[in-house]
Amino acid sequence: MNIRERTQKVREYALRLGFNACGFAKAGRLEKEERRLREWLNQDRNGTMGWMENHFEKRVDPTKLVPGSKSVVSVIGSYFHPDHERQMEQDGTPKIAKYAQGRDYHKVYKKKLKKLFAQTKELLGGLEGRVFVDSAPVLDKAWAVKSGLGWMGKNSNILNKNIGSFFFIGEMIVDAEFNYDTPVTDHCGSCTRCIDACPTNAIYEPYRVDATKCISYLTIELKDEIPEEYRDDLEGWMFGCDICQNVCPWNRDAPYGEMEDLFPRKKILDHDINYWEELDIPQYDALFEGSAIRRAKFEKYKDNVAAAAENLNKRD
Repeated sequence: MNIRERTQKVREYALRLGFNACGFAKAGRLEKEERRLREWLNQDRNGTMGWMENHFEKRVDPTKLVPGSKSVVSVIGSYFHPDHERQMEQDGTPKIAKYAQGRDYHKVYKKKLKKLFAQTKELLGGLEGRVFVDSAPVLDKAWAVKSGLGWMGKNSNILNKNIGSFFFIGEMIVDAEFNYDTPVTDHCGSCTRCIDACPTNAIYEPYRVDATKCISYLTIELKDEIPEEYRDDLEGWMFGCDICQNVCPWNRDAPYGEMEDLFPRKKILDHDINYWEELDIPQYDALFEGSAIRRAKFEKYKDNVAAAAENLNKRD
């Protein structure tokens, strides 16, 4: 089997597993991204996310993270669902980012990537490497771009012409070689909808996001209470935020995803603020079992709900 055939076979395996696309890039140091990341960290744009400074060499060079690796195989899969469109039209209820409404994507993707790894290993008669889903020092967006799966939008999310940006990214970093893809061109043009729509001005310039102002950071990563200067700007978001993606033209006709585990769980949809305010710890644990929302501990969740309530009550 030649390298072209093996590349096509692995891509076919990925699509059968429910991923929307699969791309291949040569493993090596990300020099441009390294400079960009150093500048961002030096400006303290990462806030309390100190882990982004850890294992820096491995973060910018996968051959140090996975010794002997030759390729980064990236996959993307949409989590967009009809219920999300209905929710985008609602107003007056607390909002949860789309990605967090289904089963924890780390678990869903890791299971599928392990299958892809096993299939690839059988195909090649042997394979060494690791799979990753936002759980190690891997610059997954950079690798998605290098493998031709999309371009970085002005909101710093990766955009794909066929499926928009409501998707997750995962990787296999392996010691096999493939036919490598080339990056696609930027199709944002003169559009600034994401920049204009951000209520906290977190997108401080095109392609640059200050995490310390981002609603997703404020409601998930920041373990302290949300600062007073931002509480009035949350627009009802109580976990994560989709504003910059909702307004993006490339998401206007985004297709629905195929992975059922990522579909919104009915039990967390359409509740009013009173429901969320009255939730106790046992109910919280039961409601969000197996969900990415568990990343926000109960006390953080309560502060998020309180901030959302403040926003929504001002509208009445």
